[in-house]
Amino acid sequence: MKRRGFIAGLGSAAAWPLVARAQQPAMPAIGFLSGVSPGPFAQRLAAFHQGLEESGMIEGRNVAIEYRGAEDQYDRLPALAIDLVGRGVAVIVAYPDAAALAAKAATTTIPTIFLSGSDPVRAGIVPSLNRPGESITGVSWFGVDLESKQLSLLHELVPTAIVIALLVDQNSADATTHVSDVETSARTLQLQLVALNVRTASDIDLAFARLARERVDALLVGAGAFLHSRRNQIIALAARYGIPTIYGFREYAVDGGFISYGNDIPDAFRRAGVYTGRILKGEKPADLPVERTTKFELIINLKTAKALGLEIPPSLLARADEVIE
Repeated sequence: MKRRGFIAGLGSAAAWPLVARAQQPAMPAIGFLSGVSPGPFAQRLAAFHQGLEESGMIEGRNVAIEYRGAEDQYDRLPALAIDLVGRGVAVIVAYPDAAALAAKAATTTIPTIFLSGSDPVRAGIVPSLNRPGESITGVSWFGVDLESKQLSLLHELVPTAIVIALLVDQNSADATTHVSDVETSARTLQLQLVALNVRTASDIDLAFARLARERVDALLVGAGAFLHSRRNQIIALAARYGIPTIYGFREYAVDGGFISYGNDIPDAFRRAGVYTGRILKGEKPADLPVERTTKFELIINLKTAKALGLEIPPSLLARADEVIE
């Protein structure tokens, strides 16, 4: 099979940024393994490049990057990881958890930097945050762990909402666990929670149709790389059905979502870029503890609030890190 056809069959290089691979054969290569489509992640990828540059590594100048994306088909990740290992990359960067686990299964010698929105210990990526392992470390953030706080914010914004839906990314390794946590928070707030499990784009359409049938009052979009990659679809459906929705990432609110509360994810990608540069310069993953992001952002889109007929309490506006008008 011709090389072009082989890569197309893996479903990655045609969509992710192109790099010159053969021009500088001695140049070290990073294997960037992603489970999702590249388009919605342009800002995060730019942040990763920023981190690399902070470490003195610039793509095309002194490092090459081999991009592999599963295009939301997570069952393709093991083959993509094996392909990167076969190409002799110097380090693998993996996002999300499923990609990290695929890279971990494919090699025990090539250093791996993971990006995770869950507990990487509970997900089985590393045994410990302080001692991640001989060949793997990374950056994690509070994704699923923030959903109870997000539910509380949604309740504060829409106090009349009694039935709340939770959109659950079934591609996430700990989806079932965090649903239980949010259910506990819902009972404390005397709310009824409806879990809507999705794995594909068509599942999201079906979930919103069910949401309308069951007369759900508000929606919490759970954490997960797949859901974030479908954010334009989700924002459009939330507007069509006129349902107040809270999200975990600022990109949702910037793109027209009602409100978002969560970590600064581009900064996590930047830090992963810094770690990658340090490993390329000779540091060992075992000497680099898993970093945990601690910066949180509350973003409110007033234009969307007006379209929903909602008034934002002044106290909440005062707490917001950014208000979009």
